[in-house]
Amino acid sequence: MKHFLSSLRILPRWIIFFIDLLCVYAALIIGFLLRFNFDLDKIVTYQWPDILVTVGIVSTVCFILFQTFSGIIRHTGIQDASRVLIALSCIALMLLSANVICYGYGKAYIIPYSVIGITLFSAFVIMVAYRLLIKAIFDQVASSPAGVVRSKTVIYGAGRAGAITCKILSAQSKKSNFQKVLAFIDDNADYSGKQLEGLKIYHATVYNIEKLYKRYSFNQIVVTTALQNSTNRKAVLEWCLEKKIKILQTPPESQWMQSKFSIRQIKDIHIEDLLNREVISIENKAVSEELTGKVILVTGAAGSIGSELVRQMAAFSTAQIILCDQAESPLHELRLELKESFPQLNVHTFLGNVCNKNRMKYLFETYHPQVIFHAAAYKHVPDMEKIPDVAVVNNVMGTLNMADLSVLYNVGKFIMISTDKAVNPANVMGASKRIAEIFIQSLNDHLQQDGPHTAFITTRFGNVLGSTGSVVPRFKKLIEQGGPVTVTHPEVTRFFMTIPEACQLVLQAVTMGKGGEIFAFDMGTPVKIADLAYKMIRLSGLEPDKDIKVTFTGLRPGEKLYEEVLGEKEDAIPTYHKKITIAKVRTYDFTIVENDIHELIGYAQKGNAWKVVELMKHIVPEYKSNNSIFEKLDAGALDENTGEQQPVPGPAAILPANQQPITHSL
Repeated sequence: MKHFLSSLRILPRWIIFFIDLLCVYAALIIGFLLRFNFDLDKIVTYQWPDILVTVGIVSTVCFILFQTFSGIIRHTGIQDASRVLIALSCIALMLLSANVICYGYGKAYIIPYSVIGITLFSAFVIMVAYRLLIKAIFDQVASSPAGVVRSKTVIYGAGRAGAITCKILSAQSKKSNFQKVLAFIDDNADYSGKQLEGLKIYHATVYNIEKLYKRYSFNQIVVTTALQNSTNRKAVLEWCLEKKIKILQTPPESQWMQSKFSIRQIKDIHIEDLLNREVISIENKAVSEELTGKVILVTGAAGSIGSELVRQMAAFSTAQIILCDQAESPLHELRLELKESFPQLNVHTFLGNVCNKNRMKYLFETYHPQVIFHAAAYKHVPDMEKIPDVAVVNNVMGTLNMADLSVLYNVGKFIMISTDKAVNPANVMGASKRIAEIFIQSLNDHLQQDGPHTAFITTRFGNVLGSTGSVVPRFKKLIEQGGPVTVTHPEVTRFFMTIPEACQLVLQAVTMGKGGEIFAFDMGTPVKIADLAYKMIRLSGLEPDKDIKVTFTGLRPGEKLYEEVLGEKEDAIPTYHKKITIAKVRTYDFTIVENDIHELIGYAQKGNAWKVVELMKHIVPEYKSNNSIFEKLDAGALDENTGEQQPVPGPAAILPANQQPITHSL
């Protein structure tokens, strides 16, 4: 059928003209039959040869005059229907005029007035109806690409967004990738059994979704509500993944284009949306009051966290936002993005390295920032394990430079972005961030003795989904390449948070911080990396270990099986935001900390990696290396031969030269 219709050429105009003429004659007969109640004896008394000739001539003139046959029937629209109505109205007027002329010459009416009216109405209905019928046939069959199966859809969410989504998908049923909406499911059990848009609503449970699947064999589900923390929802969507049912998602109403919803906004769901996380809400009014009219500096602005912080702050009435980063191209791209998305935003880019204190001093002298978000850091654990001196120079010395300048130039608040890897660190990267935490916290305590000062605040959270170099982009790339997807260990777990979530909580912490706090974010339940890999493979429509292999490579240097947000000796103090707590950590004497850190930086600048790590372990006693060549620096390490505890050896005595870490002269 489809092949036949697609092979049809556009009908010649003369054929459409004759079809229209036949429609008028059919309508004329209907008019006489209805007018005389199907009494044929009365109907035949009229002069039919004169009637047929008159109607034929008048119709031909009007059809040619108004070109009713010029449109392409399969694309019939309101304009075509209007032409038909005008032409038929003209025919009726001419027939009425003929009657008047006949009456003036003392002859009988050619056609009764009532018949003319009925004929006009009937002809319009018939002529428009056959056009629409042909259009519908072509829309349903000829427009559908070969081999495309109708999408059978269940909508998750029986609210306003769900109803609008249903209407849009139903409207698309006439187009190439047409849909058929079968039912609604919703987390609210009170909706169960009711109807929306003529479709039944079911309670969102695995039992009901299985029942719908057996009945309809649906192949996609569209989620139209916010993905809140719901056990039922998690179970339903994971069941859909296992059945290879495509999961789509609509954006929240706040992100609808020009307050309207479009079919183009229905996208594939992301793995971030399947982690069963609660929607985070922040007090925008408090954040706005904190940032309005302020000059904001973001270091590491071109990175994942820094750039998202800038995007979120662009919604507030800041006086100016300074973007500082050493990566030229990403910084340039961010500037272009902001110029396009926020044309009124007063934003400046500053190319520079936080390790270059003179360059940073020029930044402070030029822009005089009032609030600083310090996001510049090296973050990759295996890489930093090879170059501990570089990690210290960037993560520790860079923080010291920015902190010292903040005090010198009377910055109001300094917010450092830290990591859960700073808790009981097992690697160089985590230890370097913990040392930076210790410095700014002890500096804040030291400055309190002299009255008002820069408020130094730390925010601590775990892995950020979708950030550059993180596990999700890596897994996506491996899946696209056909695998295998590599995971370090089957039991390794991590806390995860989306980039927007993390930045929202950072901004909220700014309003809470008075100075000296380490804010720890509630990361939810830790996620097994292996489970994440399996979900991402299923989300791609593939079968784990069948289409895409998952292989385990072993823990990398410095890597732990699990991370912590609070250390063993740290207590959590609640705040008014349920997702944010304050870590109660031990305090340090600033003078001792400052001396130790300057000594550490000195060794780092000389490229003495072993001495650097030894001093890091001295400053952070809880730093115990894991799966690393630096394990033997830990006090109390067992002697491999005697099994007895041994003192900390000198670096040169530990490993032969070919196994030493990379050294640098900075």
